[in-house]
Amino acid sequence: MKVILLSDVPKVGKKGDIKEVADGYARNFLIARGLAVAESAGAKKVLDKQNEEAAKLDEQKRQEAKALAEELARKVLTFKVKAKGGKVSGSISTKQIEEELKKEGIIIDKRKIKDNEPLKELGTFDIRVELYKDVIGKIKVKLVEE
Repeated sequence: MKVILLSDVPKVGKKGDIKEVADGYARNFLIARGLAVAESAGAKKVLDKQNEEAAKLDEQKRQEAKALAEELARKVLTFKVKAKGGKVSGSISTKQIEEELKKEGIIIDKRKIKDNEPLKELGTFDIRVELYKDVIGKIKVKLVEE
């Protein structure tokens, strides 16, 4: 029996996939639990419309992420730290970078910051931030002595 998956099902497929599965598995498990619907012309039209809307939403989010990446490229976050001989006492973490961005009105989760090594030296660093699936932004972080 051919079914259209309404959500991701392990070892079967992802949401929106059309899969051929055993009749009993389809009726008694997938359809009964609301994980799939039987393939039909009407269901296929609904699926096509959902895929089209998802593609538009995906493109909109990608454009927003690209705009944010351009904004981040112009920013320089400056941290005043205690230092001795070029070495910082302590370090600057992703949490501190996230908080500094939040002060400037940019909300980015610290887990999206890819260069997650604590900054332990004075100077300027380029930090990569994953803004969307394939959109990577860069932030300049400058550590200066107090």
